[in-house]
Amino acid sequence: MTSTRFYPAAATYGKVLDHANRHDPYPLFAELAREPIQQLAEHAWLVTRHEDITALLRDPRLSAQNEADPSAPTGSDGKPFRGPFLMQDPPHHDTLRAQTMRQFVPRILGMRPQIEAMVARLLDAHAGKGPGEFDVVASLAYPLPVGVICELLGVPPEEEPVFHGFAGRLTRALDPVESLTEAEIADLEVARAQWRAYLTPMIQQRHANHGDDLISGLLVDGDPADRMNLIELATTLGMLLIAGHETTVNLVANGTLALLRNLDALDRLRADPDLAPAVVEEVLRYDPPVQQTGRRATAEIKIAGRLIPAGDEVELLLAAGNRDPLRFTEPDRFWPERPSNAHLAFGGGVHYCLGAALARIEGQVALTAIATRLRNPRLVLDPPPYRPNMLLRGPSELRVAYDDVTA
Repeated sequence: MTSTRFYPAAATYGKVLDHANRHDPYPLFAELAREPIQQLAEHAWLVTRHEDITALLRDPRLSAQNEADPSAPTGSDGKPFRGPFLMQDPPHHDTLRAQTMRQFVPRILGMRPQIEAMVARLLDAHAGKGPGEFDVVASLAYPLPVGVICELLGVPPEEEPVFHGFAGRLTRALDPVESLTEAEIADLEVARAQWRAYLTPMIQQRHANHGDDLISGLLVDGDPADRMNLIELATTLGMLLIAGHETTVNLVANGTLALLRNLDALDRLRADPDLAPAVVEEVLRYDPPVQQTGRRATAEIKIAGRLIPAGDEVELLLAAGNRDPLRFTEPDRFWPERPSNAHLAFGGGVHYCLGAALARIEGQVALTAIATRLRNPRLVLDPPPYRPNMLLRGPSELRVAYDDVTA
């Protein structure tokens, strides 16, 4: 007679995946964090402690990529294509990431004035009309990053709804596989193909007529022998759309929710907009847009007194590490002035979030505007409804009532 081994952490983790608990998974994270590392299944582990997650994010023995599919198209390195560089390992990861950083980072560092203008325009639509309410997600958190990524890519504003639609469909790829239906998995494949088909004429046009946009920059970056091919370029742009859009949506929505639940912090930000960087860092710790990340051990790893065999999957629960009482004083308190806020929201190591600087700017500008332009803001429904995605967790709607929106 055979028996199936029971893994206690798997039952609690199953509750984390349950959408019924999406509004507040933190008690479940605290339950899981009672042990720094636990098995979820025969070949799957969960790590919850800040110190251990930090070490593992930098450990080259943990791989971010899946096994190569021999039937996949060829990447620019001549090997089977493995997906976006976020899900690849060095050395090819480093080549693609360096190309993207050289073109992406200088552009975003000069975008604060455009971002401020976008936020102002979005809130101006509600200004001077007296008491009312609006959905922060639909009216601010969603259109802002879409507008930013379209400007980076040189895409006209009328195309923004198309990007919005692709972002929602492609993001489902980041959900734990067990939460996706067969129909959703099939739609992902269709969405990826449609995304490449949508981008191909745009890329061809930039080949013929280079501009100042990110696509044009990537087409001419560096040594021609190392440049991204068409599928790598389309996949990188899709990754930037997801990473630069969905995470910012959650950052703005989660930040607004935290401020309206902690009105003393809202008042301090309103009185001193220079507090915005600290507010954003605390939102990233307290309620991060990305809740966990997965890796695969390529060699045996000993961590927190346990031995992870080569080949096993490792889930790093970033949101639990961000509330580790061994690292943060009063971890469940929203405290923007918190000293030494070394959160894990942007990951770490070679896969540290490429768009961290952009997300910070967007979050600072948007949350400052919420604090300074909305008179007497309050939540209409608490908790708000949440989107299904567990990894990129955030409200699907966040209705806020106010006495007025100032000009």
